[in-house]
Amino acid sequence: MEAKQPHKEDKNGSEDASSQASTFIKYSGIGFQMLATIGLGVWGGLKLDEWQGNKNPIWTIVLSLTAIGASLYLFIRGLPKQS
Repeated sequence: MEAKQPHKEDKNGSEDASSQASTFIKYSGIGFQMLATIGLGVWGGLKLDEWQGNKNPIWTIVLSLTAIGASLYLFIRGLPKQS
């Protein structure tokens, strides 16, 4: 009798439940990291705009777009490499 290896697919192509759970936990963690990064960028931009007394939210736009780019970079870097 052969033991089942983790992260392997069954004959019908489905992964086992523990593998699916660990994948879900990994990607939900990445989602929370993205949310925190974007949230900090927006918060920092709001505080800078408030401190400088800007009529237009220049820093909010710049820092939120920078945070979105950084979070997408971290997300792509965290994806498994296909070989």
